[in-house]
Amino acid sequence: MNAPRPEKPRVSDTPAAAGFARRSIAASLRESTWTAADGQVLRRIDGAGKAPSRGALLFLPGRGDCYEKYLETLGQWQAAGWDVTALDWRGQAGSGRAGLDALTGHVDDFAVWVADLAAFWREWRAGSPGPHVLVAHSMGGHLALRAVAEGAVDPRALVLSAPMLGLHGLGLPTRVLGRFARIMAALGDPRRPAWRDSEKPGAHFATRMRLLTHDAARYADEDFWRAARPELAMGPASWGWVRAALDSIARLDAPGVLEAVTIPVLLLGTRCDRLVRYRAIARAAARLPHGELLTFGRECRHEVLREVDPVRARALQAIDEFLDRTAPRRQPAA
Repeated sequence: MNAPRPEKPRVSDTPAAAGFARRSIAASLRESTWTAADGQVLRRIDGAGKAPSRGALLFLPGRGDCYEKYLETLGQWQAAGWDVTALDWRGQAGSGRAGLDALTGHVDDFAVWVADLAAFWREWRAGSPGPHVLVAHSMGGHLALRAVAEGAVDPRALVLSAPMLGLHGLGLPTRVLGRFARIMAALGDPRRPAWRDSEKPGAHFATRMRLLTHDAARYADEDFWRAARPELAMGPASWGWVRAALDSIARLDAPGVLEAVTIPVLLLGTRCDRLVRYRAIARAAARLPHGELLTFGRECRHEVLREVDPVRARALQAIDEFLDRTAPRRQPAA
């Protein structure tokens, strides 16, 4: 008679009340660095999952983000058995700056970030247990989807939280905004900031929480980490970033690109998002051959994984169920 299999842990069974660290680096996580081919040093954080092994999960944050904001969620994935890794994008968080100052986020071309991800993925995948999955937020979601579409990475499954597939900004249609951004980038140093502060043109730090989350305590975690680690602070994007972002969005939006993605993709979007366009997310989900869409309403702002507990629980449960179906746990050899 076969022995019963151990009950499978799930992320959605480990709520925030279980005490996952948000303002300290848990003992189960290790911070280190990874060096790109050109010598750029990027921060990373890694942690082994609780046995039995579920596989390996790479998490990629958004523009201006840092992995410290997602320590709670990383801990929950570990408790469910995932080996977890999160990586800075070059030019933000603790991995340097490419703009004219310490706050402006700049990149000349999103292809730079895709190349970093491709090189890191090869090393990470070779040194971690499968199945290998990729979870990414906002700008990170855009870059992850582009890397998959271009064959730069090959996860078993992909989860995108509020992916940046269209931008809200300046009240202009995306194509018009793209032309405007190219003109503005050409009129001066493209590394100069495109607006004064916060995540969005016209928004200020005083009202920033209204763009990101309903959860005041989780929002305050970011202020805690920026005070503890001032190098994490980031404000506006550069005109070069805006130009590069819109060029990359157009690249993904081209006919046939998303239709050629063969892996399963779960997209999480909120109709009330004021940073990225929900309609672009829904349109992408419909174009992807194996795309699935989970839609939130007024209860959810941009940072789905840093929302109030009921919203997070719904999102994490959906991710659990999606990965159970699309990237099942490896069974031990008989």
